[in-house]
Amino acid sequence: MVFYVIAIICTLAANLLSAIVLYQLALPFVILRGRWRKVLLFCALGGASSMVIWLSDPNLLYTLPFFTAAFLLATRGDRLGRLALAMIFFCLIMATCALTDTYIAYPMREMPWDLSYVLARVVRLLVYALIWILLARFFPSTPPTLSRPLWSLVLALAAMPLCALCAVVLLTYSHTGNDPATSMSLRLGIVVLPFVLATALVLLAAILVLARQERLERENALALQREVYYENLKAQDQQLRHLRHDLRNHISTAAGLLERGLTADAQRYLAELSESKGLASPVRYCDNEAANVVLAAQASALADAGMVADFSAQLPQDLPIAAADLCALLGNALDNAREGATGAPSPTITLRLRYDKGLVMLAVDNPIGHAIFDDLRTTKHDSAHHGIGLASMKQVVERYGGTLETTVDDKGFHLIACLSPQNR
Repeated sequence: MVFYVIAIICTLAANLLSAIVLYQLALPFVILRGRWRKVLLFCALGGASSMVIWLSDPNLLYTLPFFTAAFLLATRGDRLGRLALAMIFFCLIMATCALTDTYIAYPMREMPWDLSYVLARVVRLLVYALIWILLARFFPSTPPTLSRPLWSLVLALAAMPLCALCAVVLLTYSHTGNDPATSMSLRLGIVVLPFVLATALVLLAAILVLARQERLERENALALQREVYYENLKAQDQQLRHLRHDLRNHISTAAGLLERGLTADAQRYLAELSESKGLASPVRYCDNEAANVVLAAQASALADAGMVADFSAQLPQDLPIAAADLCALLGNALDNAREGATGAPSPTITLRLRYDKGLVMLAVDNPIGHAIFDDLRTTKHDSAHHGIGLASMKQVVERYGGTLETTVDDKGFHLIACLSPQNR
């Protein structure tokens, strides 16, 4: 009786520790919805890791829909990304369970069941802990975000180990005993199940690498915009220096025209002088450098497209939002606005941006110059490389615990985003 109680305690402890390790492994990859959703994710991971999974055991199929539903309910973000992560973690957990139960607990079936059961759970815990140790050094400070095409690719790749897992576990579902089908299943399992586990690990590592690459690309784009911004400021400063140097000559010229009674020519000369770029005030929308860079670049792009940029921004120099995320949000919002306003007569793009009481609020309005789809997908012919701006904005907003709403009416297209960094 004492041995039985000790075995139960050890089993529960191993299951609980496995759930904790898996939860810590999943946290860097997902954005949780709320406190009770954290409990839901913890229970989903713990419940799956405590399942008894043998080769030819249908428990695998019974667990899959509940695990996937709980994972999706507990997290937020891109649906394809969450589904891909659910499949990856399911493969990782189920492959470990099938390996330990089939090749550790089953060969020890002549021993007391409690001992083999406890040993299998302890080995699972060690496997999960080893995985966490291997990946912990690469965990990002924020959950990885990928574009919709990359998440689609990861989802397609995640389907391969899932299919292999289901095939090898359910291969001999209708067979029992030591028949040839069962023996073949055991031989296949010892090869396929480690492959499934390794593939899940590789996919997790691939997500981290792809997310880092996309982050670097966004930072490079911001760096290029900064370079253009400061080059323009430098050129403007140089022109101002020239104007100051030639100011006496300009005054003399204007005075000479007036002395000869050529008032119209003097006025024209002074008007041309006042339009010099060197006399224009440097473009500065707010105290935040990253926002200034993006808004200046977008205002220039709108001017080149024959549109008016009506921007108003109130952001402090230090903002609890990564510069790359802020630039992605503003850049995609204004890119979409410029695309949507193409074809409209004398279009004006309005942007209002402010930071108040811990909230970043963004509103962008633009007229509609052409027909748009109900789902707001891109109207460009090259849709494979466009139309991901709205999805990218949603990822940024959700990462900072915010909301994003879009509406269309007679006045045009309206986007409102609210970010709450303190709820991140």
